[in-house]
Amino acid sequence: MSAVKSGLTSGNFWKAASLWFICLLYVLFQGGKTSFMLFTMINVLALYWVICSLAGVKRVRGQRSLSLNGELTGKQAIQAGSQVEVKLRLQLPTLIMLPYLIVNEQLQRHNGDSWKYEDSMVPRLGSHLELIYQTPPLERGKYSFRATEFRSKDIFGLLEHEGAFRAEGEFYVLPRTIFIPRWQLFSRNSRYSGPETTILQSRRETTQINGVRDYIYGDRISRIHWNATAKTGSWKSKEFERESIPKTMIILDAHAGSYVAREAFELAVSTVASLLEFGGRERINMGLCILGREVWGSAPTESPLERQQMLHQLVDISPEGSGNYQAQLEQRKELFNAGAFFIIITPLADQLLFDMLRWAKRSQMAPFHIHINSTGNVDSRMRPGSLYNRQEIAGIQLSSLTELPVLLGGGRG
Repeated sequence: MSAVKSGLTSGNFWKAASLWFICLLYVLFQGGKTSFMLFTMINVLALYWVICSLAGVKRVRGQRSLSLNGELTGKQAIQAGSQVEVKLRLQLPTLIMLPYLIVNEQLQRHNGDSWKYEDSMVPRLGSHLELIYQTPPLERGKYSFRATEFRSKDIFGLLEHEGAFRAEGEFYVLPRTIFIPRWQLFSRNSRYSGPETTILQSRRETTQINGVRDYIYGDRISRIHWNATAKTGSWKSKEFERESIPKTMIILDAHAGSYVAREAFELAVSTVASLLEFGGRERINMGLCILGREVWGSAPTESPLERQQMLHQLVDISPEGSGNYQAQLEQRKELFNAGAFFIIITPLADQLLFDMLRWAKRSQMAPFHIHINSTGNVDSRMRPGSLYNRQEIAGIQLSSLTELPVLLGGGRG
């Protein structure tokens, strides 16, 4: 019935119906063998058009598979900047011969952006077809394929038929990240240590072996795990447990009024993701609090699973928040423990920011501000040397993701 309804609204249907009606009038008023033969041919052609419409492109079905570097991805998350290879396997109808097939694919992002792909193929009777193409480098977000659409004409090239089907194809792209070798904030000799961080200890290793890791150039010979190296055939080093350090809470400003350009918010999200990866690698208890339309938070943890959930929370987030910052922080006060690091990532550098920082200090936390400045225009009054020293807080000013490892004191990533 849906095919009939779509046919009644098609212009091609009314063209064919008009032609058939004219031939019918020709038979009724003119008569003779010629008119009857012409009317018979039109009926045969109309029957062919009906069969093509109901059992042609509308019967095309298929399956979609996604792969990255030759490995199937399914619904797992991939890293930003990756290109996904899409393989569309089509099952063609066995009764109708299609002269050609035009395939339209549309990949849609969570924010409404879309990317279209179109290709034409010449099928064989009763065969399978494979369409393989590659997406452009993808930015963070949740992606899904819309219904795959087909177009084809009959063998006479008179009428065009359309069809569609929906195949599974959904995946996630994580934010861009950069490798951070070290962060001076967690160093025993950090110049950022203040009265709130007197319990800070350097991240020194103990003598307790905690596992085995891959060999890193520069490791001492005494660190090499010879048994694991012999079993695996590649160099392995011993991993020792580290002394505990204060917990760390990362606060992301996701208010709409804070970001003039979308690039600034992308930089803020990538900064959060890079810090979370650094915390996972160094086994630091890190939590995340997002001040958006709703306040979302996760307590500091070393669990890889919960850290992965924090990263997934950043996949489709948008700057849509509003309201009072301090009131939002008070909503999730249980996340902010005394003695913890309070890492605020925001483009703000005004009274609203310092109200949050003073709230953190009153809660006996050590504040650290990462100022997002994607334009690269640095006001001399807002440089860390003048802006932060007056308030006795630590902070950096970030204009691109590549600067993050340097500004944190760990060299270039």
